[in-house]
Amino acid sequence: MRTNVVLNNKLVEEAFSLTGARTKRELIDLALQELIRVRRKKDLTELAGRVHLREDFDHKAMRTLSRDSG
Repeated sequence: MRTNVVLNNKLVEEAFSLTGARTKRELIDLALQELIRVRRKKDLTELAGRVHLREDFDHKAMRTLSRDSG
């Protein structure tokens, strides 16, 4: 999608220095990806307290199994 926008130069310069992006297009793509990642992650935190594990579930045993298989 092609569009024209006016960007805040200070924000763009700081974003370039933080990301290593070489073009404004690459920078904006990274920014959109990060926004989506953060918002999706936030949605997962809304599940806190709604997910219930079985009483016999042993997360430590699962770690041991994954270490042994790798």
